[in-house]
Formats: sequence, C-alpha cells, structure tokens
Amino acid sequence: MLGHEPVADVVFLLDVDNTLLDNDRFKADLDARLQRDFGPDGRAAYWALYESERRRLGYADYLAALQAFREGREDDPDLLRMSGYMLDYPFAERVYPGALEAVERLHAVGVPVILSDGDVVFQPRKVQRSGLWEAMRGRVLIYLHKQHMLDAVQLRYPARHYVMVDDKPKLLAAMKSTMGARLTTVFVRQGHYADEAAGQPIEPAPDMAIDDIGELATFDLQQFGPRACHQAAPDGTPESISQ
Repeated sequence: MLGHEPVADVVFLLDVDNTLLDNDRFKADLDARLQRDFGPDGRAAYWALYESERRRLGYADYLAALQAFREGREDDPDLLRMSGYMLDYPFAERVYPGALEAVERLHAVGVPVILSDGDVVFQPRKVQRSGLWEAMRGRVLIYLHKQHMLDAVQLRYPARHYVMVDDKPKLLAAMKSTMGARLTTVFVRQGHYADEAAGQPIEPAPDMAIDDIGELATFDLQQFGPRACHQAAPDGTPESISQ
C-alpha cells in the first residue's frame, strides 16, 4: 500500500551503487573470491552468466547469475559458501566517505529517498547491511527500471521539486526528459559508468556535476527548496545552481 507522506518542498532521490557506496569495490572483491574458489575458468564462467542475465533482465542480479552458475557444480561445497559471502558481505565498509553525512544534511532541508534498480533480494540486503536503510529512515524504493516508475515515485513521495543524484548521466537525462524543470539532476563522477560516460554527449546534460557524494554536504541545500520550483528559464530548463 502507498504511504501517506505529506507534500514536501523537495525530495532528494539517491541512487545506491557507485553513488552512495562503492559497488565497483564489491565486484572486485567478488571477482577475487571467484578466482580463489573456482579458478580462472569458473571465474570467467560466472561473469559470462552475470552479463547474460544483466542483458536479459536489464539490471544486475548477482544471485540469479549464481543460480545459473550452479549447473554442473551441485556437489561443490564452495558454491554454498559463495551465497553466504554475497549476502553477508560487509557493505557498511563500502559506503563512500561523507555519504552518511550528506544524507543527514538532506534530512534537514528535505526528504531523502533511495531510488535504485535491482532485484528483490540482494539489492535490499545491500541497502540494509550498508546502514543506508536506517540512514534513510526506511525510505527506500527499488524497482526493475526506476526511470519508468517516476509516476509511482511522485505518488509515494509527493513534492514541489525533486533532485536526482546518480552516477549514470544517461539515466539522469532520461528522467530529466520526463520531468523537466521539476527535477534537478546531479551527476556524481564515481564508478565505471561515470568513467565510460566521460567525453560522451549527454542530452539533456546534468544540471550539476560533483566529483564525490561528500560534496553534496558542502552545498547550500536551501537552494533546492521552494526556490527551485521557480528557477526555470524561459526555455524550460533550470538555471544553474551555484555551490
């Protein structure tokens, strides 16, 4: 059932992977564990299945890849330990420096909400074990494709203005195209998606760009409040917001 959140001046929508926590580091650790337990061939087989599942589903599903990896390895005890490794991974150690402080500051001026893509088991587990679920006070949304769920997001967390913080500029552009001046997009230059986007033309371009999530705590966040609703230029694009 939908909640009954009051209309906020501003809702901050924050991605998880490579925005609030270092998911690339998790993947590197998982890669090393696969290499140790299953050798180079097993490691390569897992990542091939992971990529196949990601193309099929449209999002990363580590557990679905592990389930597929099980075929032909049912008698390998390391396989059962691998699921525990994933589910019990210390994600609290992968939260970016300054991320929790930034979230706390967002609570002072608006309503921060996690808006993430992912499966229904591992992604919520990651948010819980990282401490982000508690930091967000339970305001967590995880969809298969969040850019297609903006109407649902606005119904659940109504606001006069929204701010989306993400490491994927193409996704930010898609959301901006849908919501227009009601959404301020913040591109965080962290992780491999940000690296891959370097130098590529993105339309519409992000409204803001920061080098790490901790920078968000240094902004005058009041600028994202009621005034943001009236900062649209005549062409419908928001004016730049200064630090």
